[in-house]
Amino acid sequence: MRVLFAVNPSKTIFMYMVPLAWAMRTAGHEVRFASQPQFAGVITQAGLTAVPVGHDRDLTPDKEHRAGIPVPYDAFDDPSKQNWEYLKPGMAATDKWWHRYGNFPIIADLVEFAQRWQPDLVIWDPLTLAAPIAAKACGAAHARLLFGVDVYGGVRQLYTRLRDEQPEGERSDPVADWMAAYGRKYGYEYSDDMLTGHFTIDQFPASLAVDAPGLEYVRMQFISYGGPAVVPRWLWAPPERPRIALTMGLSATEVYDGYTISVSEVLQALSGLDIEVVATVADSERQGLGAVPDNVRLIPFVPWHAFVPTCSVVIHHGGAATLAATARHPVPHLTLHYHYDQPIYGRLLSRMGAGLDMATGQATGDAVRTAVLRLLHEPTFKAGAARLRDETLALPSPNQLVPQLEQLTTKYRTDGRAR
Repeated sequence: MRVLFAVNPSKTIFMYMVPLAWAMRTAGHEVRFASQPQFAGVITQAGLTAVPVGHDRDLTPDKEHRAGIPVPYDAFDDPSKQNWEYLKPGMAATDKWWHRYGNFPIIADLVEFAQRWQPDLVIWDPLTLAAPIAAKACGAAHARLLFGVDVYGGVRQLYTRLRDEQPEGERSDPVADWMAAYGRKYGYEYSDDMLTGHFTIDQFPASLAVDAPGLEYVRMQFISYGGPAVVPRWLWAPPERPRIALTMGLSATEVYDGYTISVSEVLQALSGLDIEVVATVADSERQGLGAVPDNVRLIPFVPWHAFVPTCSVVIHHGGAATLAATARHPVPHLTLHYHYDQPIYGRLLSRMGAGLDMATGQATGDAVRTAVLRLLHEPTFKAGAARLRDETLALPSPNQLVPQLEQLTTKYRTDGRAR
């Protein structure tokens, strides 16, 4: 069958999709990857076939947040915002951002390509709402592939419930309205699956998932892909002392304004312990660190899947890819979370005994040092991490998931094709 992946020009999101794309490819299916023209080089670097669509548009996820406009997806984890007064203006603002920046530039070309190529299945990240428009326009089945907690599905379910409770003339739904407008243009009728997929592919085990009621989820192992990488010589041999990893993620400096903890304070607090600390720190942030302790190795990047098995504890920001790659090994987590789904993941890890968590505002050097010592010396944490490892590896790999995706495609495809 033919499988079309669609993604906004975000390398971080794209990397979550690559292993499944290759699984479909090696199963004998035809695979294409559609995105803005500027992103074609990233796609082809992964050995996949790019389809440039539309025109380039800068996509900065936090523009609306920085402008002080309500972000509806904050309501997922904040009961004080789970009301119509907050969600209505937030959804209106998101409608403008989604349409104008992420989707409008590619909709016409993506629909034209889909109608010409006739994919059987369209797989899209939750921000690329142009994809279900194209899928509906050609009768393909379509599925979301998550890159974290399903805040989009959860908030969408909450929004529709609150919307239906409003008086007849006040039930606004701007995102659904503009997607329905494209339906009038391309000959389909709007349905709610256009915002949540016919089904949703989640790369986390059930213990680390927050499913939206009524949606169909398919679970799959997370397989790490980080682009071209080299295993450094120092990683060949096992460490002589317990190795502690520290990362606050690539997005902290590539997308946002920098780290949300004092890395230098944490490194100094860990300097008196008989451990080796390996910290991934962007080159742009190194000057502010001052003197680096003798037991610290600073690197800009390391292939995480090759590095984690050598570690005794991982300190991270709660980013989904870092967490999921670590979860494949019995290594306890210390989650220093700041926003989005990071606090959710931190609490879930702590609840299942696989680690500890704290907000970045609490992450002083002394607090981190105390937590690291607990994770090193209290065996319950390694046992919890081992349970998480076992649950993760029990999920189907991307290759093992392919037959189920074939069945779901047949179930949801609406044009009657049989390929």
